Amino acid sequence: MAAQMHNARLTVLAKQDCILEPLCFPEHLCGSASLTSSSDGRPVTCALCSDSFPASEKEQLLKHMVLDHKLVIADVKLIADFPRYMLYWKKRFAEQPITDFCSVIKTNSEGPVEQQEHYFLLCDALPEDRILREQLQQRRLEEVLDQQQKERDDTTFHRACMFCNEEFTGNRSSLLNHMAKEHSFSIGLPDNIVYCNEFLDTLELKLENMQCLYCEKTFRDKTTLKDHMRKKQHRRINARNHEYDRFYVINYLELGKTWEEVQSEDDRELFEDEDDDWSDWQAHPVCAVCLFCEQQAETMEKMYTHMEETHEFDLHKLKTDLSLKFYQQVKLVNYIRRELHQCRCYCCQEKFETKEELVQHLVNTGHVTQLPEVSHWDQPQYYFPTYENDALLTALSDSESESEGQNPSSEVPVIAEDISNLKVIKQTSVLNKLLKDRGGSN
Repeated sequence: MAAQMHNARLTVLAKQDCILEPLCFPEHLCGSASLTSSSDGRPVTCALCSDSFPASEKEQLLKHMVLDHKLVIADVKLIADFPRYMLYWKKRFAEQPITDFCSVIKTNSEGPVEQQEHYFLLCDALPEDRILREQLQQRRLEEVLDQQQKERDDTTFHRACMFCNEEFTGNRSSLLNHMAKEHSFSIGLPDNIVYCNEFLDTLELKLENMQCLYCEKTFRDKTTLKDHMRKKQHRRINARNHEYDRFYVINYLELGKTWEEVQSEDDRELFEDEDDDWSDWQAHPVCAVCLFCEQQAETMEKMYTHMEETHEFDLHKLKTDLSLKFYQQVKLVNYIRRELHQCRCYCCQEKFETKEELVQHLVNTGHVTQLPEVSHWDQPQYYFPTYENDALLTALSDSESESEGQNPSSEVPVIAEDISNLKVIKQTSVLNKLLKDRGGSN
């Protein structure tokens, strides 16, 4: 449940601070495939009222549900058919109270009663929601496989090569194989592709706009673009661009999993019965981002040093001065991240147009080292990371756990045994008396 709540982090914000998607630092985008929904442009109706929104304005509907109904849906991007999903829950909410299905999050729990609000989280931790998402995923997969089969059997395909304008008719594989062989441009096996015409339209549009298909830089003319793609070996698409995910069948196989995750699972299954061998395992380096700027560091020591020297912000000192436990540190970091994302001073709450103006304000006023009352940020909503890939959170430590990890001999005094009475005890012991008696009898 905690993981699902983490993915929905936005819900506990005040009305003016509505964040509808999990935030990620730009250098580490970690969204899943943005695949085609089977909504077909149908308007989407709110699950709790009669308001409806065009399919293209899904963000407005999500905002409406947060602000007007305090309802948040986790992992919206993983829902295969969002209009159908909303219709299902609209019917269920009409039958039973929303609290029968949703987790309830209480905000500002330690503040005045009039400032407390309850938000409702709908996520796949609820078995009914999970089953619904899986059914919608299965339905979409069947539609995609049907479309793929039609394209594989289609003999009316007709299209010109985007590189040499040679025309191809019959089956799509003739054109795709030609581009791979003659122009060293391969988008994968024809049998693994779906919505092929739309895929090629997308690629041709980029070329018409003088845009490289791999690095997506724009050039002044076609000749310069062709030379660039040839010299830089950019005659390929960028596998990290999720715009292309919807054109590959593998991305539809499992709920919420990309082709990379599916392939890595296949590798694990091959060795699941063998002894685990971690000898060649290498951890991904930590890459933390500064609280106040875009600076990154591969070690937490470098990041702490950067924040202290550049921004005069000493997180270690704050932890010591305020005696912060681990989860208090988490909430403090998330609070600062949230306020800076909203371009608002976390000390005086003054609002700014840009983050740069805010950081300059923090420096000029000395607010960078001034925090509001603990009750202002020590709130349940700040358990949820503002940025879901915030490596800074993973490096926080608990003062108590740190002391527990120290050498016991430095914490627990060792008291020597008092042996001053040892001789008296030995002389008066029963065993000593028996030995003396035996010696006398001999």
